[in-house]
Amino acid sequence: MTRSPLAVPTGDDAPARGPSDRWPVALVGVVALVVVGVAEPTAARSAAAQVWPPFVLVTGLLLVGMVADADGLFGEAGRLLADLAPGDGPLFVGACLMVAVVTAVLNLDTAVVFLTPVLVHAARRRASPDGPLVIACILVANAASLLLPGSNLTNLLVLGHLRLTGGEFVARTALPWVLSVLVTGLVVAVGARARPGGSPGMPPGPATDASGPPLRLAGPGLAAVVASVVLVLVLPDPALPVAGVGVVAALVRARTGGRSVRSMAASLGAPLLVALFGTAVALGTLGRTWSGPAALLGHLDAVGTAAVAAVASVLVNNLPAASLLAARTPPHPFALLVGLDIGPNLFVTGSLAWVLWLRAVRTCGVRPPTARAVGLGSVSAPLAMAVALAALALTGAH
Repeated sequence: MTRSPLAVPTGDDAPARGPSDRWPVALVGVVALVVVGVAEPTAARSAAAQVWPPFVLVTGLLLVGMVADADGLFGEAGRLLADLAPGDGPLFVGACLMVAVVTAVLNLDTAVVFLTPVLVHAARRRASPDGPLVIACILVANAASLLLPGSNLTNLLVLGHLRLTGGEFVARTALPWVLSVLVTGLVVAVGARARPGGSPGMPPGPATDASGPPLRLAGPGLAAVVASVVLVLVLPDPALPVAGVGVVAALVRARTGGRSVRSMAASLGAPLLVALFGTAVALGTLGRTWSGPAALLGHLDAVGTAAVAAVASVLVNNLPAASLLAARTPPHPFALLVGLDIGPNLFVTGSLAWVLWLRAVRTCGVRPPTARAVGLGSVSAPLAMAVALAALALTGAH
């Protein structure tokens, strides 16, 4: 039986290979690590100590997300969304809520990798345009990554200076998170209404029933999701415990059927993670040996801090930017996070999530609506950052 290109990838189906899947990409990170390790060994060790926990945590969360996907949790959510939404408007709102919640709980990279095909499936199941849902997936994911420490690697890079638990972090970011998600979703909704239709090259077709994996509530996926959320909220340093949960869940899932360990390892995008890790350590080393970034942030207010963070994210990606700008304790840490988390919606170079989104969209047989997404992101990002900063000022956090 021929597999539908619109089906949610399951089992041992590997994602489409791209530049992030090729190990030569990792040489960028390896070379950067060697250079700074030789030139500034003390600063490099300090930078690596700050950078490794976020990368270990996101690896664990990606593994948890893969197991949850293999257990049919995401696919079932997409089917329920498509079947229960009475129209395109409720379908879009439900999709945005799903993306925001999965991003907050399991990390934005997990959200775009697994929910992009789910949303395409939901749109096709209803014969609705897939463009608005596909664009909302990346833009809402970036905007929704402000809520929990594990929602975005950049949060963890900055959180190391704050010494806050996950619950204390949420108390400061809840209102900015809600407002930034609302504004981003509204901009995408209005933009989609102004230019209706599916994503370029994929006009709405007849409803399909591309089936995903059967739901397994008794599988390790649901238990791993719950355990990860509790660990992130309760522990000040949840990286290793969450990674342990992800590894155990992946091994259990491999032994009981479904995705193999090899296919899950391939889906992690390890070469790109290595490249980003090395670059982040290199820029973190630079931030420790050069006072320029700290001096710049010291002369800026919350708005200026967020703007610099957003521009730096677009120039070098938000993970290396966070390592550079948070090498020393920033005077406005939450404003810095607003720029690092929401600012990447300005352009495709802003975050790792953009790269993963492009790959996931192509895997679904859809031509990525990149230009439209960037256009809407260039509008939504400044507005979402403004309301988030206003909320921080209102609550006294900056």
